[in-house]
Amino acid sequence: MIPAVTAVRMSGAQHRADLPLLVLGPALGTSASALWTEAARGLTDVFDVLAWDLPGHGHNRSLPEEPFDVAELAAGVLSVVDEVLLQRDEVGGAFSYAGTSVGGAVGLQLLLDAPGRVRDAVLLATGATLGQRAMWEGRMTQVAMSGTQVLVAGSPDRWFAPGFAERRPDVVAPLVKALADTVDDAYRHVCAAVAGFDVRARLGEIAVPVLAVAGAADHATPAALLEAVAGGVREGRLVVLDDVAHLAPAEAPEQVARLIRQHALGEAPPASSAPGERYEAGAALRREVMGDAHVDRAEAATTDLTRDLEALATEYEWGAVWSRPGLDRRSRSLVTLTALVARGHHEELAEHVRAALGNGVTVEELHELLLQTAVYCGLPDAARASRVVQRVLDEDGPAC
Repeated sequence: MIPAVTAVRMSGAQHRADLPLLVLGPALGTSASALWTEAARGLTDVFDVLAWDLPGHGHNRSLPEEPFDVAELAAGVLSVVDEVLLQRDEVGGAFSYAGTSVGGAVGLQLLLDAPGRVRDAVLLATGATLGQRAMWEGRMTQVAMSGTQVLVAGSPDRWFAPGFAERRPDVVAPLVKALADTVDDAYRHVCAAVAGFDVRARLGEIAVPVLAVAGAADHATPAALLEAVAGGVREGRLVVLDDVAHLAPAEAPEQVARLIRQHALGEAPPASSAPGERYEAGAALRREVMGDAHVDRAEAATTDLTRDLEALATEYEWGAVWSRPGLDRRSRSLVTLTALVARGHHEELAEHVRAALGNGVTVEELHELLLQTAVYCGLPDAARASRVVQRVLDEDGPAC
């Protein structure tokens, strides 16, 4: 069945019909207002902002009589969006979308089921599948026995980075209240829908630009889930926010608003933002690919003279190039190794050999790469590079 979905207009009536429509999706156990109000303050000057509530959440007090899945929930969202588009005299029009957690899953479903309707999407703290069915069944059992009130005590630790709840009780309190006020049976219906959600095999169908946003401190939906989304769609990009967990629109509203504006409208990041989102994403990806030991050594060797160069490399080498979805990491490793052989950068070559092995490049493929570079880069360069590769393999793994 298609559940009833309600929505809240977050823009004032004046001039909103002249602005593009942005639809915001919630996380499980939250309300549109509690989650998105602060971020929306940075959006309503350029968007007509519409935020929807899950059944039994926030202003939506409906209780579904039958189970529903995420596809049916997405159909309910599209229905309420179409009502707003009718008011705007834009029947069947396209809109921008941003959603968190379950709201992000609905965004993926809309991209798949209503191609052409969503022009761009920012998906936060979500994934193409969300957790194991057993976990959701356990959550449903808890709520059936004791209501959503049983989840209240542990939610701040799941939702926010360490220390945030103590620093910003004014942000946390409305979200905790929204959870406590959620209709128990409706919460369980949403859990059941999410338990069956899995669109991993279909990500390649999504052709519109997708920005996947992860919180570095988010244990519920770790960055790997968002990276899989960014890498699986045809045009995706990943940003990881430091010191942010699961509810980024409440925890980092200014950053989230800025990311949405940049992604949907193409606004350039402000020159004064340092480190920016691209730097943060690059730093996280550099550690993931190269390993903590390499990055720690590089940071320990940084001086006042080299600090800005290191930041530039992190932002553009890792945040702008390595994070692009057009090549997988294994392919990027092979390209990088070839370039390092050709230029004779042996110190960097050793570290990138280790990274390449971690990215799935085999010893046999390294052997073939060295032969190929001997032809195209020159035998002396390839011979020197082979000694570097052999040293790495002797230290860290099997010999060629």
